[in-house]
Amino acid sequence: MSQNPITKKILLPDGREITIETGKLAKQADGSVVVKMGNTMLLAAIVSNREAREGVDFLPLSVDYQEKFASSGKIPGGFLRREARLSDYEILVSRLVDRVLRPLFPDDYHAETQMTIHMISADTEIMPDALAALAASAALAVSDIPFNGPISEVRVARIDGRLVINPTVSDLQRADIDMMVGASMDSVVMVEGEMSEVSEAEMLEAIKFAHEAIKVQCQAQLELAEMVGKLQKREYSHETHDEALREKVRTATYDKAYEVALRGRANKSERKEGFAAVLNEFVESLGEDHGYDMGLIKTYYHDVEKEAVRNMILDERVRLDGRQLDEIRPIWSEVNYLPATHGSAVFTRGETQSLTTVTLGTKLDEQMIDSAMVSGTNKFLLHYNFPAFSTGEVKPNRGPGRREIGHGNLALRALKKVLPSNEDNPYTIRIVSDILESNGSSSMATVCAGSLALMDAGVPIKGGVSGIAMGLITDEKTGKFAVLSDILGDEDHLGDMDFKVTGTKDGITACQMDIKVHGLSYDVLYQALEQAKAGRLHILNEMNKTISSPNADYKPHTPRSFNMIIDKEFIGAVIGPGGKVIQQIQKDTGATIIIEEKNEKGHVNIFASDQDSMNSAVSKIKGIVAQPEIGEVYIGKVKSIQPYGAFVEFMAGKDGLLHISEIKHERVETMDGVLEVGEEVKVKLIDVDKKTGKFKLSRKAILPKPEAPQQNQ
Repeated sequence: MSQNPITKKILLPDGREITIETGKLAKQADGSVVVKMGNTMLLAAIVSNREAREGVDFLPLSVDYQEKFASSGKIPGGFLRREARLSDYEILVSRLVDRVLRPLFPDDYHAETQMTIHMISADTEIMPDALAALAASAALAVSDIPFNGPISEVRVARIDGRLVINPTVSDLQRADIDMMVGASMDSVVMVEGEMSEVSEAEMLEAIKFAHEAIKVQCQAQLELAEMVGKLQKREYSHETHDEALREKVRTATYDKAYEVALRGRANKSERKEGFAAVLNEFVESLGEDHGYDMGLIKTYYHDVEKEAVRNMILDERVRLDGRQLDEIRPIWSEVNYLPATHGSAVFTRGETQSLTTVTLGTKLDEQMIDSAMVSGTNKFLLHYNFPAFSTGEVKPNRGPGRREIGHGNLALRALKKVLPSNEDNPYTIRIVSDILESNGSSSMATVCAGSLALMDAGVPIKGGVSGIAMGLITDEKTGKFAVLSDILGDEDHLGDMDFKVTGTKDGITACQMDIKVHGLSYDVLYQALEQAKAGRLHILNEMNKTISSPNADYKPHTPRSFNMIIDKEFIGAVIGPGGKVIQQIQKDTGATIIIEEKNEKGHVNIFASDQDSMNSAVSKIKGIVAQPEIGEVYIGKVKSIQPYGAFVEFMAGKDGLLHISEIKHERVETMDGVLEVGEEVKVKLIDVDKKTGKFKLSRKAILPKPEAPQQNQ
């Protein structure tokens, strides 16, 4: 059977090439493509049902990105030796694609839709996450599924002062800006990334640069769709409406909902009750046998509530809780709240609260990474937990979901920029944020609490890091807009933007932005960034009132660390046969000892719970690696006794012969009763056999010579 694939090529600004191929693989999907750059290849396939399930009033979209181990010539670890659940990294890439796709599906499209993206070939220098959204959008472009795209996503990095699109893995190591930007032809939709304390203007410049490259990729998809002949999309009807009822609901409830929004109630439960009372009053006015669809009534009232809140904010320039547009909610924080942890902090802003801990572990606690692209270890972990009680709800505890993984990753990126380098930090650091209350930006509360807890733990971070979530309300008809600082959960839900920015007093360290409105100008975006800076610095100032710099020392119960570098030849001596020596040292001292060979040297990391244990372990290792010197005196232990003398361990792992003639000045006829096994004896190293390397010891060399007997006159 002949194959007639259709191919479209895209050139990056530096001349490198991306190709999109369709019509060759996965042809039973509604749309499928293979995107290739270098040796990295992604297969994206999308399927969407023709009809929506009854009662579904949203888009049931699932996006799954998975890396096949075979793509890089590897076999998965674990008992089953096959790909299992998605890794955190794969979930994060899935979220990046989902966040840029979801807003551009039609609001009334509710068919179950599944996007699958597989990495089927890997190139160690080409990052696949920068190609995933392009592959997903291209699969939509060659399908008949309704979609207001195309979109694409690129990585933009600043390397050696120059902005680069989709840099190589090697070059990315030198980047001080690393962002993923997703956009359509006319609008930036999604931004996420990390920076080394850069300015707002520098960040905006990088976003603009990325958008220009995305426009080229979107145009290529339009041309590909034309080549395939998929410009006509399927017809669908997933919603039934009653326009007379819609108008009836609006007429009866809009003014009352506006009044509830205007009251400025600080408590979200009171606001919720106020809005619910308006709906209940309307339903009661209809009578018991009104005959209207309650589902439609609730849908139309939700639209009225959203419109009323948005208009109130635009007209009155005040917020749902009575704050000014740029006003930050009250903040209080506390450190050392949990005395048994290595570091802890409580951070509360309004109705959002994080209880965060820091644990300092050894190298044995490092996270093992085994993926198709990367194998290695990670010594900085941040885990974010969002229990149902934080919002007053009852839900089963199913472990962390995609949202929790995404929020935790954002906080991790924000804080890792201020941590000491791996060379200067002997610890594995784990931060855990437990959200105890939530009403707006718990991920930013995690950043603030994490920064405070690190300082409380005595970790020498560069400086405090704060975070803020910005919102936006716009009216395309009038051109009015309002940028909101420190948004509430309701403002996030009803608004047009959720823009999270973190940083130190010197600049931005991380960001995450999702935009729901088309055609947002860069002027508005810049205003949001400048307003975010003012809010960030205000929050940081409040945090500094609790703790402004890391504690001078770790907590008394924090494991202490000591690093030694030994000659490569002594690694085996410290470890001993089958690990016998190092295990005995750990048993005797209670310390944890890890040895690595790096750069032709042995790097020894010693962790101990107290200074005595540390000193003992260090002393024992120094004893093993110390070089015996002829003429030095040692206190040794008798290991065995032979007719011709005794073997004495005078340094750890080093035995020498104390010959019978070297025990004392007087002649010793037999070893019987002279020394005992285990007895400590002071000896002097008098020689080392040049051929065999054997050590010769003497006891009489350090004993005073007996006086010669006087002769009778």
